[in-house]
Amino acid sequence: MTEADQGVTSLQTWKLTVAYDGTDFSGWQVQPGEKTVQGELQGALGRVTGERPLPQGSGRTDAGVHALGQVASFELAAPIPAGNLQLALNRTLPGAIRVVEAKRMQIGFHARHSAVAKTYEYRVFQEANCPPFLARYVHACTWPMHLDALQAAAGHFVGEHDFLSFAATDPDLATRRRSGSEEEDDGDAGGPGKTGPGKGTVRRVFSSEWKQVDLEAGRMLIYRVRGNGFLHHMVRNLVGTMLDVGRGRTQASDMAGVLAARTRSAAGPTAPAQGLFLRSVEYAEGFELGDEDAS
Repeated sequence: MTEADQGVTSLQTWKLTVAYDGTDFSGWQVQPGEKTVQGELQGALGRVTGERPLPQGSGRTDAGVHALGQVASFELAAPIPAGNLQLALNRTLPGAIRVVEAKRMQIGFHARHSAVAKTYEYRVFQEANCPPFLARYVHACTWPMHLDALQAAAGHFVGEHDFLSFAATDPDLATRRRSGSEEEDDGDAGGPGKTGPGKGTVRRVFSSEWKQVDLEAGRMLIYRVRGNGFLHHMVRNLVGTMLDVGRGRTQASDMAGVLAARTRSAAGPTAPAQGLFLRSVEYAEGFELGDEDAS
């Protein structure tokens, strides 16, 4: 085996599960002169290991969007136990970013390309006075909402559809290409960053539902959607459109026509970023190393 071959085989593929408060970051994606989650992770890896791989995320969350279970992958040569890497990264990362789990993975694992499903959650606070400790993490929306209407609207999105009516143009795509990053995802989740008729706008939604939660501070509505990928701003556009249904401005039965129109003007407004959370990312079996291999 040549030295070059040894160098390749010595690299270890890593998976980080990361939670973050997106309020003070310019999104996930590295951008010149901006504070981003991806950039903070790269810097922390450099301080801990002396290596600076660019962690590839499962998708590119926008400024103000949060994560409970974002996933990032990268390769390291440094032989470091998973628990030690997690602890060391959390010591040097800002408090708004936490590594929930660190795992070594089989070669070929990629946080974005290997993903098979993602779940997003959107939180709408319904009371007149939103407590300050919630304001960064909810859409404070005081219009009276009919939960049954929201639920009926959400059901129209289950299945495979062309979601072009709920896709926004990605304004940062050219900047990311110039930066040399391979990530060209939308702002809400994984999948191709193309938004034109017939160009990657078909997605399969496995579940789409609303529920009401009664907090000490008041009533909250939570929308949760699971699918194989989402277009730029798709979840926020779905929520904004459904909130118009919930307040009685449009009907749940109109959603089929909005999907069929395949134009952004047919759908409702974009809900604010701060209510959106990337909840979890799912992968096919076979990528995790066994206990012996991971030691």
